Amino acid sequence: MKVIHVKNQVEGGQVAFSLLKEAIANGAKTLGLATGSTPLAFYNEVVASDLDFSEMTSINLDEYVGLPKDHSQSYNYFMKEHLFNDKPFKESFLPNGLATNLAEETKAYDKIIANHPIDFQILGIGRNGHIGFNEPGTSFEMTTHVVNLEESTIEANSRFFETINDVPKQAISMGIASIMLSKTIVLMAFGKDKAEAIKKMVSGPVSEDLPASILQKHKDVVVIVDEEAASALVKS
Repeated sequence: MKVIHVKNQVEGGQVAFSLLKEAIANGAKTLGLATGSTPLAFYNEVVASDLDFSEMTSINLDEYVGLPKDHSQSYNYFMKEHLFNDKPFKESFLPNGLATNLAEETKAYDKIIANHPIDFQILGIGRNGHIGFNEPGTSFEMTTHVVNLEESTIEANSRFFETINDVPKQAISMGIASIMLSKTIVLMAFGKDKAEAIKKMVSGPVSEDLPASILQKHKDVVVIVDEEAASALVKS
């Protein structure tokens, strides 16, 4: 696990973008993408670039259950607004949060991932150490699944909704086992509220109580952190 320290989120996005360009130059064809505020600077760099994704595939980590694709807080909408409208891919996959049979939807998504191995996966990290929507206690062996969101995650996401009661209580998420199949993983974290999770992810025991800790066992992980997110790490 390589940890890169940056001044702020903008510089973090620039570093992540340089890693993406290197991956594409080395043949990457499928990108694993994330939503939320963490990757925004990265997406801004991508949109401003001359990179062409018309022959590439994207697979998103997750989607809320119960939100239509055109809902302003759906992850489908987020990706179009921040990336896909400017940089369309040959194929872009997100879970269907309105699927009538969620069990079948998770199986179908696992098949998509199997058919399109992820070369370069972008991740954020939750304050409780979740990656994707894999909350503490999620089995490391889990593939795509339906998640009952923890109160801390609902609270963290409530800033994007009119009231906390409007935040969906479930999501479809790529599983930890699926994430670990990615060839390269780039995790970004910014801000003081991520410091403890970063500390435990980098140097704590590997435990399902801290889902991101499993990344210690991946062969190619880059962690990009600003000064605040890195504040609990032991200085070398």
